[in-house]
Amino acid sequence: MNVGCVPKKVMFNAASLSESFRDAAHYGFENGDEVAKSFQWSKLKKARDSYVERLNEIYEKSLKSAGVDYIQGTASFLDGNTLSVAPSNSEEGPKTLTAKYILVATGGRPVFPPGEGIIEHCISSDGFFELEEKPGVAVVVGAGYIAVELAGVLKSLGCEVHLVIRKGNALRTFDEMIIEGLDDEMVKAGIIIHRHTEGVAKVTSDNGKKTVTTKSGDTIYGVDVVIMAPGRIPNVAGLNLERAKVLCTHKNYIQVDENQNTTSKSVFALGDVCGKVELTPMAIASGRRLADRVFGGEHLANARVSYENVPTVVFSHPPIGTIGLTEKEASSKYGRKSIKTYTSSFANLFYGVFAVEPTEKPKTKMKLVCAGEEEKIVGIHCMGMGVDEMLQGFGVAMKMGATKADFDSCVAIHPTASEELVTMGQWGISAQVTGAKVSPLNGAPSGEPNGLLKSKM
Repeated sequence: MNVGCVPKKVMFNAASLSESFRDAAHYGFENGDEVAKSFQWSKLKKARDSYVERLNEIYEKSLKSAGVDYIQGTASFLDGNTLSVAPSNSEEGPKTLTAKYILVATGGRPVFPPGEGIIEHCISSDGFFELEEKPGVAVVVGAGYIAVELAGVLKSLGCEVHLVIRKGNALRTFDEMIIEGLDDEMVKAGIIIHRHTEGVAKVTSDNGKKTVTTKSGDTIYGVDVVIMAPGRIPNVAGLNLERAKVLCTHKNYIQVDENQNTTSKSVFALGDVCGKVELTPMAIASGRRLADRVFGGEHLANARVSYENVPTVVFSHPPIGTIGLTEKEASSKYGRKSIKTYTSSFANLFYGVFAVEPTEKPKTKMKLVCAGEEEKIVGIHCMGMGVDEMLQGFGVAMKMGATKADFDSCVAIHPTASEELVTMGQWGISAQVTGAKVSPLNGAPSGEPNGLLKSKM
């Protein structure tokens, strides 16, 4: 809420507005580009910070109205049932708290890689939200969702952006279609990608301008801000978990089972500090199920959260929505011969009136990954305008065990991007199908009417 999802989405909204203003001329609105250039970073920061502060006040009031004693401070274990808490808002000494159960949900924090001048001259993703003015030239280091999100925001708001990645592409754990599609769109947007760098070796500063040197020898001059986003680590420093007999993994994540139990009978843990599906709503869901199990009575004694098929969105430009297995993961789990994929690439209708070559229009890309004779959908991967909002409903369908035939049987809403997901492979709708033989029984015609349905066996 403070330095993550909420302020990030505010910045994404601002960047999306900037893009819309620049696109407005295609719809008959003049001077949109000038409106985009009038953007005031400091004005937005003031409004965004005020919004976050207001949310903090709302949460604090909710805790008080629920009868929760809220202590802001630094905690450490004395034993499995006892904490020492040094309050941060008073001159009093540490307080000792004793409880039957203790829950650790301290999240994660940004990590800085080793390298000359990196700590001195770089900021983390947290520091991004402290910037008072828009940087002219920004270097973003990292290949994960935080790095591509910040790079997209900065570029759309008018910065020169360099993205430094260790290997060849960003988002390397995502489906291949997403990896390649986002890469294409970032390059088209003008983000300068420095590939195969193996990371940053050195950062120097002279009269406020920084120079970034990568381990591969690339050098970037005249940089205003360097944002390090190579990853995060669990926030366990100073907790003295060993006093509570709570064990961690070799990467310092707290060890938990499917019920959020740690190696101590009195201590639970959930969220990013455990390293499983590091998403805010995942932590919230885990907390709710844990509360149900511990305090909800016998009928909720087996309540637990599922870490399978969790939908997630990357607020890149364009946004990405994904749930389930990638094509590679599905092939490994079910066998290549049991997998069929449906893919489609098209320009959103929003770009239909643009007087540019079709190849220059931003592409929406979609993929369904299906397994077995019944074509159960085990993966959905989308990139393009609006996919962040449409994914939730399809996520519900996947959790219910939807098949390709279920999607085929649903009447599509036209004209929307989501209709592509429920019409791929039907009646000549443009799509590429790979995998097992396509038959009319599973909703995809065996022929190629109009020459639009292409299949690779």
